[in-house]
Amino acid sequence: MRHSPRSTLATVLILGMLPLPSTAAMAASQTKCEMTYSLRGWSAFYKTANGEGVIRCDNGQSMPVAIRVEGGGVTFGKTEVKNATGKFSEVSKIDDLLGSYAAAEAEAGAVKSAEAQALTKGEVSLALAGTGSGWSLGVSGAKFTITRKKK
Repeated sequence: MRHSPRSTLATVLILGMLPLPSTAAMAASQTKCEMTYSLRGWSAFYKTANGEGVIRCDNGQSMPVAIRVEGGGVTFGKTEVKNATGKFSEVSKIDDLLGSYAAAEAEAGAVKSAEAQALTKGEVSLALAGTGSGWSLGVSGAKFTITRKKK
């Protein structure tokens, strides 16, 4: 089929009149999410911890999650974190939050301690804060992995 210059011009004019998505509409598709979680773990050169939590978003989505922390470095200790929180950067959907985040940390604590950490996974960032008990000393690089909790 061959198009005449008039029909091509008419198509361009009609398409030009269609509304484009606004920046506000694109921003509205983003959601803010937070996670509450608990972890237990230990380290003796190799750090490992397991836990669980729930991610809740301002668009009404929520998801129970499992958390695994593992990594290496010069660390020694045992920790338990309860009722900690994590705040994610805005995402388009809750599933964007699943996966492995990179962490680098320096730690020192005894009996009761507080921790704050910033993690990244591509363009998604996660800020963690919590208090716990136990003891730890060292420097480590860890992987913080969030998966959908199996029923």
